[in-house]
Amino acid sequence: MAIVVIALVALVAVAVLGGAHWYVWRRLVRDTTRAWGPARVTGTVVLIAGPVLMIAALAAERGGAPFWLQRVLGWPGFLWMALVIYLLMAVLAGEVLRPLLRRFLDRRGRAETAVEETESAAPEETHEEPRTSAPSRRLFVSRVVGGAAAAAAVGTVGHGTYGVLRGPGVKRVTVPLAKLPRSAHGFRIAVVSDIHLGPVLGRGFAQKVVDTINSTQPDLIAVVGDLVDGSVKNLGPAAAPLAGLRARHGSFFVTGNHEYFSGAEQWLEEVRRLGIHTLENARTELPGFDLAGVNDIQGESEGQGPDFGKALGDRDATRACVLLAHQPVQIHEAVKHNVDLQLSGHTHGGQLWPGNFIAAAANPTVAGLERYGDTELYVSRGAGAWGPPTRVGAPSDITIVELASKQA
Repeated sequence: MAIVVIALVALVAVAVLGGAHWYVWRRLVRDTTRAWGPARVTGTVVLIAGPVLMIAALAAERGGAPFWLQRVLGWPGFLWMALVIYLLMAVLAGEVLRPLLRRFLDRRGRAETAVEETESAAPEETHEEPRTSAPSRRLFVSRVVGGAAAAAAVGTVGHGTYGVLRGPGVKRVTVPLAKLPRSAHGFRIAVVSDIHLGPVLGRGFAQKVVDTINSTQPDLIAVVGDLVDGSVKNLGPAAAPLAGLRARHGSFFVTGNHEYFSGAEQWLEEVRRLGIHTLENARTELPGFDLAGVNDIQGESEGQGPDFGKALGDRDATRACVLLAHQPVQIHEAVKHNVDLQLSGHTHGGQLWPGNFIAAAANPTVAGLERYGDTELYVSRGAGAWGPPTRVGAPSDITIVELASKQA
C-alpha cells in the first residue's frame, strides 16, 4: 500500500512539474517564435535540460552520489529550481497584462486605419505603409510580455542569489526575561542556524559566517541546527572554519533535521572536534541562567529524538532558562517545561516568497520574536539556504539576542 501511495505522489509531482514547464515553454518559447528556428530550439532545450538537471541535483544529494558530481549538478540544478518558480509566477502575471496590451494595440490600429482612410479621400496621391496584421500584433504582445517575464524572473533570482553569497547580515533583538538577574543584563547570544554547507555553499561561505559572528563579539554563540547537507567525509573541510568561532562563554550546537540525513553521530563528533560544545538533550549552567538544548524531532527516526525531561527535568526553576531547539514547533514542550526563551531556526523565513505562507502553515512562528504563555520564542531566518542558494523576501541573518533583566 505504501509503495502505491509513493508511486501516486511521484506521478502527481511529475505531472505538475511537467505541466508547469510546458506552460512556461508555451508562453516564453512557442508563442514568441514563428517556427522551429534556432530561437525556438534553444528555448526548448533549456526548458528540457532545466528540470532534468534539477531532479538530478536533488537525487545526487539525497542519494549520496560522488561529491564532485553533486557539485557539478548543484549549481545549475538548484538555480533552475528557483528560476522556474519565478518564471511561472511572472508568466501567470503576464496573463493579466496580455489582453490589456493587445486591446491597446487594436485600438491604436483602428485609429491609424481611420486616419489612413481620411487621407485616401484627398485628391493627392499617398504612399501607404503596410498595416500590422492581427497575427503580428499577437506575436509582438507575446514577445513583450514574455521578455518582461523572463527579465523579472532572472533579475529576482539573480538578486536573491547575490544576497546569499555575500553572506548573512546581522540582526539585533532585545529579549526581557523576568528571572534574569541584573548581573546577566546585556548578555549577548549570537544565534546562527541553517548554514547548510553542501555542494553549493562551501568553505568560503563558512568563513564569511564565522567572520560575521566574531565581528559582533558575542558572549555566547548558539548554532541551532542544519549546519550541513552531506557527510563529514565530503564536508569536513568546508566546516573547518567553525573552529575559529570566538565567544567569552563558548559555542554550543544542537542538531537540526538535516543532520540526521547526513550522519548525525559523525557530525556531533566533528563539531566537538572543532571546539563547539554539543547539547544533546542536555543543560549547562552559565552565570545568570541555564542554557539547554534538545535534539531535533527528526532524531526520533534513529532513537535520538528530543528529551525535554532529560534536558530540563531537574533544573532549578527559579533560574532563567534559554533553550536551543531547531524547530519552532518544539515551543509547546518548552512552555510545559517553563522555559523562558527558545531559540530556533528551520523555517528560513520561507526562503523563496511566497514560501513564507507555506512555512506559516507548518510552524507557529516563521521568523522573529513571539510570546507563547510565559515563554518567548525567537526564530532566525538562517544564514544559508537549502536547495537554491537564493532568498527572496527572506534575507539571511545572524541574530544577536541581547538578554535584558526585568529585576530592579
